[in-house]
Amino acid sequence: MLNKQAILDALKQNAPISRADLAKKTKLSRPCISSLVDEMIQEDLIHEVGVGDSSGGRKPILLEYNYLAYAVMGAVFDGTLLHMALTDLKGDLLSHEQRKLRKPLSGEELIQELKLGYMFLLEKSGFVKEKILGIGLGLPGITKKKDGTISYSPSTGWMDLPLQKEFEEQLGLPVILDNDVNMMTLGEYYKGMGIGVSNQIYMYVGTGIGAGIILHDRLYRGSKEAAGEVGYMMVGPIQTISRGEFGVFERNYSAPAIYSRAIKDIPNLEKESSIIKQLNDQIDQDNSTAMTLLEDVYQHWVYGMVNIISLLDPDLLILSGEMANIGERGIQRIRRFLSEWVPMLPDIQFATLGEQAGVIGAAFSVLEAFPNLIGKIKS
Repeated sequence: MLNKQAILDALKQNAPISRADLAKKTKLSRPCISSLVDEMIQEDLIHEVGVGDSSGGRKPILLEYNYLAYAVMGAVFDGTLLHMALTDLKGDLLSHEQRKLRKPLSGEELIQELKLGYMFLLEKSGFVKEKILGIGLGLPGITKKKDGTISYSPSTGWMDLPLQKEFEEQLGLPVILDNDVNMMTLGEYYKGMGIGVSNQIYMYVGTGIGAGIILHDRLYRGSKEAAGEVGYMMVGPIQTISRGEFGVFERNYSAPAIYSRAIKDIPNLEKESSIIKQLNDQIDQDNSTAMTLLEDVYQHWVYGMVNIISLLDPDLLILSGEMANIGERGIQRIRRFLSEWVPMLPDIQFATLGEQAGVIGAAFSVLEAFPNLIGKIKS
């Protein structure tokens, strides 16, 4: 499998390429290349696409990676919205679907919604289920990727559930489970603002507050796979918290928490719309209450950023979720706060993929396991 992956990596970077040049690039023997290429042509992973220039003998047959040989499904559930997509083997979107789900939602109900979305995406894209490698699924809370469980999820109430096994049995496909913000982080790393940056932090504010951590080009999960749970930082007024509840930071400065504070003094705010955009609109109308509240929010968000930057010293900090709605005026304020409180600033940028980040990252969580999944899908 490692040799197959080496061939695919070489094809991604150098196609079209001959068998002889593949052997040079991968440092595999020519008989090994010949055997594996023939096998991968049979699997429809590689296409012969013509002939190249001769260096004195027969003209070589050129090879190319067939990105449409299979598809993968990415899905992210944030506690309210279920985002789903099919991508090709490059991670490019083929079809996309979004569903708003009622709360509370059981694991079984989520499986049924995933099934419906999966069948819809197949029909929309024209792919058959035999050509789907697997599903990457991002869920809120602390997920144990190694054993396929979700151990701690305040937004859904799920605790210690073996969801991966249930999903695989019900959907009939390999499932890779991870935290929703980790999936978003992978999406920006592979296809968005984080391309080419080895050390980066993706910070997300929504129902809760979370972060994804890329160190030396690898997603860092921590010893108990709970790295990035920055919502538990002691930022803002401290209350007693029981197991299964949101952390101090997110109880004070997540999107719902900000809305709950704002609605007391600013009437006619819409709960389903971006609270940060609405506060900025109020500031444009010279609302001093909105200005005071937003200044407090920015300052406390920066407290969390200072903790992260001081500990990890990333090259890039990506702002997402409600943070992506602060606009140029807001990001300049964030940079000004940070420049006062930390000696070395990372580059600070908005996420570029929006709601697609999670499903793209979820698809890449499957592609990272490729081609090991081919055997599972064929067996």
